[in-house]
Amino acid sequence: MSSSLLRYAVVLGLLSAIGPFAIDMYLPALPAIGQDLGASTTAVQMSLMAFFISVGLGQLIYGPLADMWGRKRPLYFGLGVFALASIGCALAPNVEMLIFFRFLQGLGACAGMVVPRAIVRDLHTGNEAARLMSMLMLVFSISPILAPLAGSAVTAVASWRAVFWIVMVAAILGMVLLALALDETRPAKDRVESSVGSALAGYWQLLRDRHFMGLVFIGAFGISSFFAYLANSSFVLIDHYGLTPTQYSLAFSVNAISFFGFSQLNGKLGSMFGLAKVMRVAVTGFAASVVILFLLFLSGIDALAVLIIVLFIGNGFLGLVIPTSAVLALDEHGEIAGTASALMGTIQMVTGAVVMAVVGLFLDGTALPMVAGIAACGVIAFTLAQVTLGRRGRFAEVPAE
Repeated sequence: MSSSLLRYAVVLGLLSAIGPFAIDMYLPALPAIGQDLGASTTAVQMSLMAFFISVGLGQLIYGPLADMWGRKRPLYFGLGVFALASIGCALAPNVEMLIFFRFLQGLGACAGMVVPRAIVRDLHTGNEAARLMSMLMLVFSISPILAPLAGSAVTAVASWRAVFWIVMVAAILGMVLLALALDETRPAKDRVESSVGSALAGYWQLLRDRHFMGLVFIGAFGISSFFAYLANSSFVLIDHYGLTPTQYSLAFSVNAISFFGFSQLNGKLGSMFGLAKVMRVAVTGFAASVVILFLLFLSGIDALAVLIIVLFIGNGFLGLVIPTSAVLALDEHGEIAGTASALMGTIQMVTGAVVMAVVGLFLDGTALPMVAGIAACGVIAFTLAQVTLGRRGRFAEVPAE
């Protein structure tokens, strides 16, 4: 890969990671937040769900703006909103205000999630796009690997409020990086035909595209399984299994390493077998792993080692599913890549928020409800893959170029 593409991977990965960093860094502090603000577990989790909902809905705005205004201006605006909302989170006097500012923070963070995918599509398609997307995710992996450790360290020496001051500084540094290291990838001539009307027409076109929607929902339920783990793992691993915040961070990082490590094989495997075949095999492996995990816990095996090991395997397969589904979904929509990326991101985040809410209804202090939610997502993703990739169509038999 050329030095310019490596630069794009690093810059886009870091910009994409700022929002998730605000999630992962405060995960170890969720129990402490509840104690400090006198809030219930459900109320504290609402601050997480509010973030996901706003990220999902906000992308519907940022995507068309990225097509109309270019890629950089929406990123500047989003990072600015994120920084200001982070200050509000740090100063929140109660859980209601924390939820409100987390919602605003999500509206800023979603720019860094939708625009980088559009930039990848601006630069490449097919296996080259898969390679760049995988490299972006490798840089992005700094968040779930290092952020929980950083969060537990910050919470130990300061308080959970310090986490939000740190992510505010990260957003400011992101704006500096955006100004110095990222070129505009959407030429002015391509923006002329983009408007609110064309965005609405684009959304309608995408919603009627069964292949696009099928691929988007495969990725949505795949990533929702990770969201189910993300929302509940701190309570399960810390309160149920008795881990310290630092031990929890290490356990969380193990599965993140699996996810992002295996994602680096996407480009090579896609060149050898075709992206569609890679996806079919990966989603099958993921579904099989999480169903086995659910059956083990349903039978009465409630062991932390089993949870971590089987999720390590399942998340490895998931690391192949997520970027591949995104590349295949965007491949034929380059002219409205921002709009397509926005709809994809919205569906993924809203689906994730719904899954987290449903799993939250069944919390009983054990790992079983969380595992059941993860397994359900795996089964749905597998079923969608059989329908979308198994039928005769544009992705059924033709390897990616």
